[in-house]
Amino acid sequence: MTTFSGSPVDTFDSNALKVNKSSQRNLFNILMTGLSGLCITLAIIPLVLVLFYVTVNGLNRLDADLFTQLPPPPGLDGGGIANAIMGTFIVVAIATLIAVPVGVMCAIWLAEFGGDDTSIDEYVRFGVNILAGVPSIIAGVFIYGLMVRPGRPGYSALAGGVALAVLMLPTIIRTTDEALKIVPQDIRWAALGVGASKYQTVLKVVLPAAIPAILTGVTLAIARAAGETAPLIFTALFSPFWPNGIFNPIATLAVLVYNFAILPFKPQQELAWAASLILVLLVLITSIIARFVTRQKTY
Repeated sequence: MTTFSGSPVDTFDSNALKVNKSSQRNLFNILMTGLSGLCITLAIIPLVLVLFYVTVNGLNRLDADLFTQLPPPPGLDGGGIANAIMGTFIVVAIATLIAVPVGVMCAIWLAEFGGDDTSIDEYVRFGVNILAGVPSIIAGVFIYGLMVRPGRPGYSALAGGVALAVLMLPTIIRTTDEALKIVPQDIRWAALGVGASKYQTVLKVVLPAAIPAILTGVTLAIARAAGETAPLIFTALFSPFWPNGIFNPIATLAVLVYNFAILPFKPQQELAWAASLILVLLVLITSIIARFVTRQKTY
């Protein structure tokens, strides 16, 4: 004799309940997907508007004179920003030469020679995180007091490079630290197993394996440093002339944009927009390089 565990009505109610819950989940997923898409759009809109506005205002001033001539006196047409372009490369190069060796060596010590969680490396990491959050103007004031104020060498490209190096250090240290950590431990054991010392293993095996990720951190740090203004106002100041050594004031794109944008003369404002466009393009190029490097296998 056949027995039925439930009536058709109960079965129908159970199926309807399952369908109802499934519909609610699908509706919730649709709503959250739409909300995520809206947030993505809101995040991208400012970037698109900034790029569009800078391009529209700066594109009509791009010509050969812009890259070969000095800025004109206030109120006069023509001229260019060649000295600021050169100065930006010089200051960023000085900062890179200072920050990269110091940052990489610090990260090597943290990742390869640091002790346990209670040792000094944890305090160093904490300090690096604090330094990463310090406003850039504070770095400028610090180097101003160290190298610029009366009785010191004074405003110079070197002081500007040191200020930017301070800002670049946290990015380089953290990215290099993480890059070294993701190198497989087996590689270290293999090198030690064939008789290599700890330093030989790190410098000749581990570090070359992590180079792509380290270069990514360096390019990101350069992109940040190239757009800084406040530290350079306190350290490198500005000069309307060609760069004259690293111990003298020097023009940079970021400071030129600040100085010329507040002037009431249209020619200088046009140069400020053109310099802004060049600065954005430089940051974009470095970011593209960083993206390309990250596609390379780390080990």
